[in-house]
Amino acid sequence: MTSVERLYKNFGVLADAKDQATQHEAEYLEILSAVKGENNVKRLAAQFIPRFFKYFPSLSEKSLDAQLDLCEDEDSSIRRQAIKELPNLCKTNNDHLIRISDVLTQLLQTEDPSELSVVTTALIALFKINAMGTLNGLFSQILQGEEAVRECAIKFLSSKLPLELLTKEAEEFLLLETKKVLTDVTRDEFVTFMHILASLQSLQTVSGRQQLVDLVVEQAELSKPFQADDSTCVDRLMDCVRQAMPLFSRNVQSTKFVAYVCVAVLPCLTAVTSSVEERDVKLEVLKLLAEMSPYCGDVDSTCLANLYTCLLEYMPVPPAEVENEENGSLQPGEPQLQFSYVECLMFAFHQIARKGTDFLTAEENADRLKDFRTRLQYFARGLQVYIKQLRLSLQGKTGEELKTTENKIKVVALRTTSNINVLIKDLFHNPPSYKSVVGLSWKPTTKPSSDTEGTKRAGSATSVQETVPTKRMAVRPKHNERSLYHPPGGKYSERVGRAPTDANQWGFGQRRGGWRGRGQGLGRGQY
Repeated sequence: MTSVERLYKNFGVLADAKDQATQHEAEYLEILSAVKGENNVKRLAAQFIPRFFKYFPSLSEKSLDAQLDLCEDEDSSIRRQAIKELPNLCKTNNDHLIRISDVLTQLLQTEDPSELSVVTTALIALFKINAMGTLNGLFSQILQGEEAVRECAIKFLSSKLPLELLTKEAEEFLLLETKKVLTDVTRDEFVTFMHILASLQSLQTVSGRQQLVDLVVEQAELSKPFQADDSTCVDRLMDCVRQAMPLFSRNVQSTKFVAYVCVAVLPCLTAVTSSVEERDVKLEVLKLLAEMSPYCGDVDSTCLANLYTCLLEYMPVPPAEVENEENGSLQPGEPQLQFSYVECLMFAFHQIARKGTDFLTAEENADRLKDFRTRLQYFARGLQVYIKQLRLSLQGKTGEELKTTENKIKVVALRTTSNINVLIKDLFHNPPSYKSVVGLSWKPTTKPSSDTEGTKRAGSATSVQETVPTKRMAVRPKHNERSLYHPPGGKYSERVGRAPTDANQWGFGQRRGGWRGRGQGLGRGQY
């Protein structure tokens, strides 16, 4: 059995020979045999094998197997040393890089923190040598490896991927392999890969972001019928929209998503279900539609008609007769004004209808415009009452008092009603106008952007306006006309926060395809 002294002697012979080391194959073979020796011998072998690996190409397979045996040794210090030296096998020849990357990817599942750090460092060292080859090894395990290894490989890509080392060709390869992975992913994996792709330099262009949106469109399965009673289908659509939202701009449009929601979702909105009981999924759908609408291109008449019809469902016509007008009490059967829903729908309509103004102004649509103006007028009256109540409720509140849950809801409610007030004022013009810009009430308040309208998300807070949309709405009724109706109170959803982001609350955490066969133990990689 090879001793430490013998190993050092062989090392000296090979080191002194330099470029003539190929003439001393026997000494190198003795170093290879040391992987079966004692721990101190193995530790030296782990360093010596990579040192002279390049001089013996005919022994490359045997050398690599010997080094990998050390990577599986029972002694953790020997494993760490062997793993640390793996990248050195690729410094002069990349023939084995993919295989070594594959093996290192499998080693990511170690539970030893210090060993995991060495594995991670070794993988990054491989990226410095050949990024595309290293990615090849990683994706071979993501696509074909065991579940535990797959998860570790994806985690490495999401947290340790050295973006600065990726060439354009490597980024293209990463995109290509990711497309293969996305045919069979969980919700978490999909989100992770979208974040990875969005960080690539080559995808920061308009065409690059369009590619990302196309990937999300495919994942959302917009070609399939919408199943309102299937929470998995609903959750998948909503989550895909959220992933695509940061990518939308004037040049990367949301048209496909907006059209799908208007045509397939809005007609059955009341039947939409969620996997989370306390979640107002209908409001969440409408919020997403509103956020997408500024980036929507031209849509067909069916899309705008469905959106208009859905808006009317939350904008009642004035009742013909109202009793107890003096005390302003609500009468049985009087509708509640759903301000949260109306803000979403009216904002979306305001954005999309500007591209099809004939929808309201065409001569054949005169009755439609008349009915719409009547509803706007009625809704505006109730709106003014509610805005006044909110203002009085918040008046004089200190900064600390405004931080309470109740007052936070009222502040957002005031933004909601103020937004609707501005939009009604615009739409009540003759002809309807689409010039006003409002910031959606649930979005963070920011300064208005100087960019062209539609390029950036509207985030500016809408100033509260108490002006009635038109003076006609304030004119007192003439003799023999029905008395002015005192509008019903408003209803504001208390679910003012964002949708849940916990992966366990989303439906498409289940794989659509069958799992591939899994091998057992540490493989030797594919090459």
